[in-house]
Amino acid sequence: MQTETILLIIAAGIIALIIALYQYLYRAKNRKKKLLFFAFLRFLSVFSLLVLLINPTFKQYIYIEEKPALVVAVDNSSSIKYLKKDKEIKQFVNEISLHKELNNRFNVVYYSFSDKLKDSLLLSFDQKQTNISKALGELNQVYKNTIAPTLLLTDGNQTYGTDYQFSTKGYKQVVYPIISGDTVAVEDTRIQQLNVNRYAYLKNKFPIEAILTYSGNQDITRLFQIKSGNSIVFSQPISFSKKNNSNVVNFTLPANRVGVNQYVAILSPLDNEKNTINNSKTFAVEVIDQKTNVLLISDMVHPDLGAIKKSIESNERRSITISKTNENKDFNDYQLIILYQPNTRYRKVYEKLNLEKKNHLTITGPKTDWVFLNTIQNKYTQEITRQTEYYVPRFNNNYASFLQEDIGFNNYPPLIGNFGELRIHANHDPLLYRTIGAIHTKDVLLATIEQNGIREAVLFGEGLWRWRAQNYINTQTFKDFDEFFGKLVQYLASNKRKSRLNTISESFYYGNASIIIKAEYFTKNYEFDKRGSLKIIIKNKETKATQTIPMLLKNNSYEVDVSSLGAGNYEYIVAVSGEHITRSGSFAILEYDVEQQFLNADVTKLQQVATNTSGKSYFLNQKEALIKELIEDQRYQTIQKSKENVVSLIDWKYLLLIVLLLLTVEWFARKYNGLI
Repeated sequence: MQTETILLIIAAGIIALIIALYQYLYRAKNRKKKLLFFAFLRFLSVFSLLVLLINPTFKQYIYIEEKPALVVAVDNSSSIKYLKKDKEIKQFVNEISLHKELNNRFNVVYYSFSDKLKDSLLLSFDQKQTNISKALGELNQVYKNTIAPTLLLTDGNQTYGTDYQFSTKGYKQVVYPIISGDTVAVEDTRIQQLNVNRYAYLKNKFPIEAILTYSGNQDITRLFQIKSGNSIVFSQPISFSKKNNSNVVNFTLPANRVGVNQYVAILSPLDNEKNTINNSKTFAVEVIDQKTNVLLISDMVHPDLGAIKKSIESNERRSITISKTNENKDFNDYQLIILYQPNTRYRKVYEKLNLEKKNHLTITGPKTDWVFLNTIQNKYTQEITRQTEYYVPRFNNNYASFLQEDIGFNNYPPLIGNFGELRIHANHDPLLYRTIGAIHTKDVLLATIEQNGIREAVLFGEGLWRWRAQNYINTQTFKDFDEFFGKLVQYLASNKRKSRLNTISESFYYGNASIIIKAEYFTKNYEFDKRGSLKIIIKNKETKATQTIPMLLKNNSYEVDVSSLGAGNYEYIVAVSGEHITRSGSFAILEYDVEQQFLNADVTKLQQVATNTSGKSYFLNQKEALIKELIEDQRYQTIQKSKENVVSLIDWKYLLLIVLLLLTVEWFARKYNGLI
């Protein structure tokens, strides 16, 4: 309690005493002993009321004993079941949960993981991907300020993500890998990796790289083939030995037929080979007859140009040419023209655009000549101030020209644009608004315009390269930004008439990937309609089996997850209830389970994880030794923590009851003695 509060309470006591003495002794005609009792009651009641008004606070200390956490993270991928360790893992976890001494010492917390970490233990061992590095990284964030040794029950076979044997060097907790799987090396041949482009162009040849490996001590020769249906399109004998245990085969195949072409790579197995699933891999190539060609015109050198080029060419179906205004390019060779910070030298470019009615994207910035741009076109004008401003992007959730989700635009660096009033005179659809400091404006940063059959977009700011770099910092990939810019390019490069119902799906999927089909549905005014009831009817072309699934609303699209479908060729129809609107499409699912490519547990990497984190690796049959070490390890001690609470006296309800009781007793006593 502070000194000022103590002085106020003393003052309250003096005031209460003065009031009591004044009322019962000074004003009293005869000073009976009973009046001293009444004065005492009045003193207590007045003093209590004054203390309530002062409302002093007290510090209260609470002591809590906090047990260390024991994190049990279980690999829920299908490789565990394939290696026949699923029952042993369930039994191991069950025995941990029932061990009294271990549970008395630790607060045991259970997680399961595959491609994602889940704070539950519903083990099905059917997940198609494993990312051990991501699971440990998220656990590291959750328990960064506590003591939490981690039991990692896994076979160590990771299908994607950062190599966990290196990423765990920064892990703050002690990790005990519980190795689940065989460790005995067996003779095996396998297709380790198959590298092939997703797209190829008609009448061209597409490259394939196959990495083939062998585990064993013999000198052997196996046949490597590529089949398309029943036809063998490539064949080559491959020799292996104990020293020469891998081969890289590079070759090309012709792209003669438009559409999705499926192939199977086969490496003939050994006679006694245990796992033959990893001796074949299905892959596909989509052959297209035309590339989307983009022309970028710029008279300046800027990092944005490189970011735009890399973003567009991240999709093999697109190519970009960078040109200056004085270079004579035939616009008919391109589906989209990008104009970067136009000035007076762009006059002929705009004349050709208007003459040939080409779709285009304009990017403005501090070097843009707005006097020229305001006069050469009539869709938008910028106030001439010769000053710049920083604009942070803000996503428009009602954008409807094409399907786009918010990829965290408000966390992206600001673009540099021109200060002053911006007016757009044509009908437009804002994709991004401007935020200046903490002010959310309705001024447009990026908008699309569709007029007289011509599609145009305008970005009022330079600095796209910062957005692409920020996307990599946030996610360790450029995917989100590249997909956003790719959708913008795809929309602008097409003259397809706008439809009230559109579907988005890939032409083929690998069996280990998530299969999401999306749809966007608009009102008659082409505004996104969140009230729609959409369903998808999926039909297997071979078995003719069909299933109808409702599509769920998510952000600005309807979507359905059909990852549970087996390998095969499918066609689908998306329909809107109550409307005569449908859209159809097709896709293929290629048979491939990466989790079934493994023969053994990856003991070497798991032991390295234990070394990196000062832990120790164990096998499933070493449970008792593990528990003994956890219980006896002095690093894991119960910690006593003190918590300071500031308690306000006004929250103490009993004081109010005491005041009421004192006043009641005083009233009845006065009444009894005839003083009322």
